[in-house]
Amino acid sequence: MLFNIHCKDTEELFETPIVQQTAFWSEVKEQLGADTRAINFKVYQSDLFYRSMDDKTIISSDILAIIWQIDRNHSIAYIPYGPELEPSEEFQGMFLEELSESIRSFLPNDCILIRYDLCWQSYWAKDEEHFDENGVWKGQPDSLTQEFRFNFNTHRWNFKKAYFNILPSNTIYLDLQQDTDTILRKMKPKTRYNIRLSARRGVEVKSMGPEGLDIWYELYKETAARNHLLLNDISHFEAVLKAKSNHSRSPADVRLLIAEWNGKPLAAMFLVMTANRGSYLYGASSSQHRNLMATYALQWEAIQLSKANGCTEYDMFGISPSPDPAHPLYGLYRFKAGFGGEIYHNLGCWDYPLDEEKYALFRASEINSQGYHLS
Repeated sequence: MLFNIHCKDTEELFETPIVQQTAFWSEVKEQLGADTRAINFKVYQSDLFYRSMDDKTIISSDILAIIWQIDRNHSIAYIPYGPELEPSEEFQGMFLEELSESIRSFLPNDCILIRYDLCWQSYWAKDEEHFDENGVWKGQPDSLTQEFRFNFNTHRWNFKKAYFNILPSNTIYLDLQQDTDTILRKMKPKTRYNIRLSARRGVEVKSMGPEGLDIWYELYKETAARNHLLLNDISHFEAVLKAKSNHSRSPADVRLLIAEWNGKPLAAMFLVMTANRGSYLYGASSSQHRNLMATYALQWEAIQLSKANGCTEYDMFGISPSPDPAHPLYGLYRFKAGFGGEIYHNLGCWDYPLDEEKYALFRASEINSQGYHLS
């Protein structure tokens, strides 16, 4: 199925709307000390798509792998939102199995598994039976059911559903090919009202570079404390602002947007534009003056900037799978769904063990929250 498989310079990663599969993201991770690898492969279209059985067109594609050293003697290969190439359902497990076996020789000798954080659409999001009478998605079935379906047509039945997803497995995409009046009209009335309210009350959005990093981080620390989130070091966000990969095949345009009122920062976000997509990567807000609706002004500016820079879609990046008030991401669901767009559910994280015994220990350490040390 696959051929011409080889490593290449990460600057040669193909252009893609998926931020986490770009040369830009590789540079971010390398600045933070990670080992990243770009692997190229080719495949016939007829081997991946059910309706193209006689099509001998060759598809060239690639993946970005980030190597996580989990202890002195073991590592894992993490593929964030990759591969981008999404075969027909019948061929997905078979394709990913062959890809896994084909790339293992390009990974460190101590690598015990490949973890794919798949951006492919969930099978169960395409099935009407998995939506209730109000059109609300019921979510993924149990892990065994998922594994049975995903491993269909594979030779080894080796894929395991990870206990948790690292990147969001549910998001909302806005269509930016429409004019701004149409985009506004498709929003919920309350969202439109709040966008206009923030403008009337004098909220202004500025685009800043590294000089705005300290402002961002103060808002971010406040947000993390309020929502009981794990705090990333400021170096992570500094790397995002510094990395550009302008001379690569998959660069990014990064904007740090800060919403202010009377000179006081109230909200901030990272907008990253890659290929035809603008992505809301990180966000933070103050607990003060929330009646000024600064977060709405921020999103509307990001949407307009994305459209003005040629993007045809905008990724809201992360919501709860359904409007369940008990879910920790329900607040994000309500806020982001107000901007309109289409809800998208993906398959999430899947593991392909390369060393079954050590993978079993790793999996146990994850579920028991005892760290990743493997002895």
